[in-house]
Amino acid sequence: MAHDHHEPHPQHGPGHEHGHGHGHADMDWAEMAPLLEAQAELYTPLYRQAMTWLAREVTDPGLVVDVGSGPGVVSCLFADAFPGARVVAVDGAAPLLERARDRAARQGAADRFGTLAGDLPGVLDELDYPADLMWASQSLHHLGDQRAAVAALAGHLAPGGTLAVLEGGLPARFLPRDIGIGRPGLQARMHAVEEDAFAEMRANTPGSVAETEDWPAMLTAAGLKHTGTRSFLLDLPAPLSDEARAYVTTSLSRLRDRIGDGLDATDRATLDRLLDPADEAGAHRRQDVFVLVAHTVYTAVRPV
Repeated sequence: MAHDHHEPHPQHGPGHEHGHGHGHADMDWAEMAPLLEAQAELYTPLYRQAMTWLAREVTDPGLVVDVGSGPGVVSCLFADAFPGARVVAVDGAAPLLERARDRAARQGAADRFGTLAGDLPGVLDELDYPADLMWASQSLHHLGDQRAAVAALAGHLAPGGTLAVLEGGLPARFLPRDIGIGRPGLQARMHAVEEDAFAEMRANTPGSVAETEDWPAMLTAAGLKHTGTRSFLLDLPAPLSDEARAYVTTSLSRLRDRIGDGLDATDRATLDRLLDPADEAGAHRRQDVFVLVAHTVYTAVRPV
């Protein structure tokens, strides 16, 4: 699946349109792919920060596995960050993995880039050898039993290998508190509705097990040693580039489709104005739109 293979948690942003390797058979991934790629490319500065941090812990990995890779934007960033590594992108959507292979070829990394298509975490049994670095970005919360999923991933690490889990952080913000139309605090109320929608998604996930979202505790329970937690910021101030503005308007439009019924009539009307390309107060035209989000990464090592 992908950053929107399941709709994003308010704390996650585009990471949810990253490939997650299960469910959503009715999704047209070939059609969704350009959006997923554009979102991941926009977040590249954040991912590069995370990789620089990881490189201090993981030196010269032989195999890097991107668990829930989507179209492979982040997988290819790993290939660039670790030029001596083989990178395997794992996802449940074959059309996205095709995009990942094409991207790797364009970047000259095809000879050390592979893909695995199938449901997580079972598809990882097809890996040829254990991973020195395994990256799971906003994919685990789409699996019913997150604790069991962490344990399964840990079982595919080489001794001394690192598991890096990107989950949580801070909700993405695009708008000032008072945007001059409707009631102030629109995006805060949207985040509250998103939280309820995320809880419902978790509850309805097949095999769902209620779990306190203490990722270091889950990593420790899997027999790993928690080695670090750090958050990384994407700060794109106003005025935005055309690419960033397109991301904001697309994100707001998808939110309108997904959670609009959970907003009151006033907030729905305000959101509709924000999405009207002809409205001077809309997100397509206003000059105070920005992107500010934090993602948190947890790392743990398999004992030697």
